[in-house]
Amino acid sequence: MGRVQGKVAFVTGAARGQGRSHAVRLAEEGADIIAVDLCQDIGSIKYSLSTPEDLKETVRLVEQLGRRIVAERADVREPAQLNAALDRGVAELGGLDIVVAQAGIAGMQGEPPLQAWCDVIGTNLVGVINAIHAALPRLGEGSSIIATGSTAALMITRPMDQAGKDPGGAAYVVAKQALSQYVHELATNLAPRRIRANVVHPTNVDTPMLQSEPMYRSFRRDLENPTREDAELAFPAQQAMPIPYVEPADISNAVLFLASDEARYVTGMQLRVDAGGYLKWYDYRS
Repeated sequence: MGRVQGKVAFVTGAARGQGRSHAVRLAEEGADIIAVDLCQDIGSIKYSLSTPEDLKETVRLVEQLGRRIVAERADVREPAQLNAALDRGVAELGGLDIVVAQAGIAGMQGEPPLQAWCDVIGTNLVGVINAIHAALPRLGEGSSIIATGSTAALMITRPMDQAGKDPGGAAYVVAKQALSQYVHELATNLAPRRIRANVVHPTNVDTPMLQSEPMYRSFRRDLENPTREDAELAFPAQQAMPIPYVEPADISNAVLFLASDEARYVTGMQLRVDAGGYLKWYDYRS
């Protein structure tokens, strides 16, 4: 018996990166999957997002494990699309037990700057809330909601000389901070119904979001055209442990724990998987 055997998990942003990793890890432990992703680029975001072929690969990996999967292209900014995907998935798979609200984008150096702000807030905050709200009427006792935050939301990292220079980049932190508060209050209100809600806060994760030109420029502002090799020299600055990033599987293992009955009394948690990034950047005495 797997740790989430017989459960159905709804995973947003499932076509690649952390979302695919979470879907596959849950499937390895017995869950069937409802997977959604936008599968197209967003104009203001300066790196490529997932493709329909990426989502097909997630389907292949889940089915290879002997689990069922319903995969739909859907924009988390559009509640109607999420509801349609869930209607189909729940009808085919028989229920809903786990929500992994994972879809997210990074808007550093996004153009036009204020559109990048809107797209990041719309995806990383409103989109996560849309996914959870679409799922809530379908959840019963023992269900688990897991949202993806970021250690960036917990850090004191906003120098005033950068104010207004990169709205898309700032929006990422704002969205993750607001999401943390939202899930805290949601968990409080769901607790009497025995439905749990938690946030996982990763540090740098080795995904296409991190391995992108805008991210390289953010970490190596001293270089005009930094490469991956240049950026990886700076990536360890984010963590207290001497590593450049964690792997998607490291986050997926935390998601699996929170989704499983092992965490049946764990709710309202802000769980950091950050190699000590919070320890390095936050003074608990302040």
